[in-house]
Amino acid sequence: MGNALPLWAETVAVFDTETTGVDVLQSRVVSSTIALVGPSGEVRERYDWLLDPGVEIPAAAAAVHGITTEVARASGVQASVGISQLVAQLSSMLERGFPLVAYNAPYDFSLLRAEAERYSVGWIEPLEPIIDPLVIDRHCDRYRKGKRTLEVVAQHYGVPLGQAHDAGEDAIAAGRVAQALALRYAHVLPADAMELHRVQQSWAATQAASFQEYMRRVKNSDFVADGSWPIRS
Repeated sequence: MGNALPLWAETVAVFDTETTGVDVLQSRVVSSTIALVGPSGEVRERYDWLLDPGVEIPAAAAAVHGITTEVARASGVQASVGISQLVAQLSSMLERGFPLVAYNAPYDFSLLRAEAERYSVGWIEPLEPIIDPLVIDRHCDRYRKGKRTLEVVAQHYGVPLGQAHDAGEDAIAAGRVAQALALRYAHVLPADAMELHRVQQSWAATQAASFQEYMRRVKNSDFVADGSWPIRS
């Protein structure tokens, strides 16, 4: 797999979070993984966090990722400490020259930025280059029917995903999906990570506009889809 990969995909940093909910401004990080994935999909470095989010973890969220309030309070690091460490490690990966892969990037990065603001942790500027396999897959195979969850897309590209909704499993699978996309669509994707970052911004906006048009036509005439990427406006 390694020799045929474009340069940007040979070694990628990967990132995922599990949280207390879906609202990126109000939800809190419960667990997270940042790892480095090499050209054969091997994990070269891995950093894991369990945080005490400082709030109750709703039963619905705990049912998804398996982390209860009691577990987080007993074993998690203080949220302010964990958020500071997460931001620092992401910044370090970018400084080392690795693109950051996050599946549905606006969710994880918007939520983490809100957490950083909550604890007065300096944010990463500029946050680039980001690789979002969801945006790339939707652009390159736009007419494929079915869901685009990480679990479904990983299966489509032949990437094993162990325990879905585990931050480590999801982060690493997202990196391998990004590499699979790089191989399959090397003839249409930019070869440079920064150029790929920029075109994903355009693709994400187009995808959101299309979804908004569909939702307004069939369900809610006032529906608004936020097309900002990799962080929601």
